[in-house]
Parts: sequence; structure tokens; C-alpha cells
Amino acid sequence: MSFLSFDHVGIRFGSREIIRDFSAEISEGEFIGIFGPNGVGKSTLMRAVLGLCPLHIGSIQFCGKSHGKANRYVGYLPQSQSFSETTSLTARELVGAVYHGEEWGVPWLSSTAVHCVERALELSGARDYAGVPFTLLSGGEKKRVMLAQSLIHEPKLLILDEPLASLDPKNQMLLVERILQIRKETGLTILFIAHDVNPLLGAMTRVMYMAEGNIALGSVEEIISNESLSALYGMKIHVLRAEGRIFIVNAESKLAETTCSHV
Repeated sequence: MSFLSFDHVGIRFGSREIIRDFSAEISEGEFIGIFGPNGVGKSTLMRAVLGLCPLHIGSIQFCGKSHGKANRYVGYLPQSQSFSETTSLTARELVGAVYHGEEWGVPWLSSTAVHCVERALELSGARDYAGVPFTLLSGGEKKRVMLAQSLIHEPKLLILDEPLASLDPKNQMLLVERILQIRKETGLTILFIAHDVNPLLGAMTRVMYMAEGNIALGSVEEIISNESLSALYGMKIHVLRAEGRIFIVNAESKLAETTCSHV
């Protein structure tokens, strides 16, 4: 039985085709980096895994169940958080607040729940400042608290939507290192959406790249290449490598503008 499988998945919003006939299998314990230009459907595909976005065609299976039916085994860190930046809750209280996600307000926590909260804080590296009000934390510290929230129920699959956004290079590196340590300790399967491929080089088992409704999944060398990206975009793309970093160039643009991970 495949851990996570996509079988001829297609997603539409009205007449707009977001994802076209995508099939793939992801094994337990993999670290998949997910890349592509803004608006291509990266978050939409992850929401489909969670059963939050309907499929036009095809199916998604997770742990032998259809999408959305095994969410108790999924940890999800969305791109935006619904709680207010003006909350007076501490980091620990915010993590505890998601333990009973179906209940309104900050719940009373049993000894089992308290253990889960402390374990999640320990894994995410947020335990040292767990008693500090969330609003007083730095950007990197807040991301670790949010990561702890996604770990509260000891998931098998962790979906991270742009967790590196707004972080400086040092904090990006530290967060990736922490996530790798979590994967080592727990055996988690990770789907990691990012804007730039470079912070995840050396961390990923495979790359998923999305463009123009198409999706390619394979090794970094297979997918981040002139041939693969040109086929995805339907235009000539150059991949440049310099000093251990990757730059992707729209070869058909007169400006030949380079970017770190998208065109």
C-alpha cells in the first residue's frame, strides 16, 4: 500500500485548469520540496490532500484512505494563521489551544494533552520561550511555535506551506535544520512548499515542481534542469548553478532576468 498517492488528479476553478492529470506516489519518510511560481496551485494541491479542495478528476489516497479521511495523521502549517497578532496568549498556551481543535476557546488540558504540548514544543525547539507572550517573539521563534502546533498530535505526514517566508537566511537555515532533526527523530513524511529551492538543497529526497498546470516529481538533478523545466513551462528555461546555488532563467526574455527558484 502506497503511503500517499495521486491518481490522475485534476483540479479546476470554474473554467481555469489548475492541475492537469497528475499521478505520483510518495513513500513514507520522504522529504518532498514543492516549488513553482505564485498562483500555480501548490497550496491548492496540499489542501486537496487534506480534503479541503474538491478534485475535478482522479483521486488522492493517504494511508489507504481517500483524501480528507485520515487527517488525524496529518500535521498542517498553513501559509497564514487565523489567530491575532495581538493575542495575549503565551507560546505554550497557543500550542495547547489547538489540542482540541474542534472546541471553542482555550481548553482544559489533561496530563496526556500537557505531555503532547511539551513534546511538540521540544521537537520544534520552542520550549525555551514557551512561557513568553506570542506577540513578543521574533519571526523565527513564532514560526517554531506554529511548527509545534502542527506537531501536537504526532502526525505521520507534515505539510508545511511557505514556512521560510519572511525569515532571513540564517533563520531559514536554522528552521530547515530543525525540521530535518524532527524527521530524523520521528520518521515523518514532509511536504514542504517553498519559494526558493536553495535552502532545501541537501535536505530533500525529491523535488515536485509545478508550472502551467503541469507537475514533475523526481530528483533535484532530474527536475531542476533545462529540459524538465522547459517542458513544464512550455518555453525555453535555463538552469544555472554557481557556488552551490541554483538560479532559473527565462531564456526567452529580453531582460533574461534571473530568479532563485521561479520565473
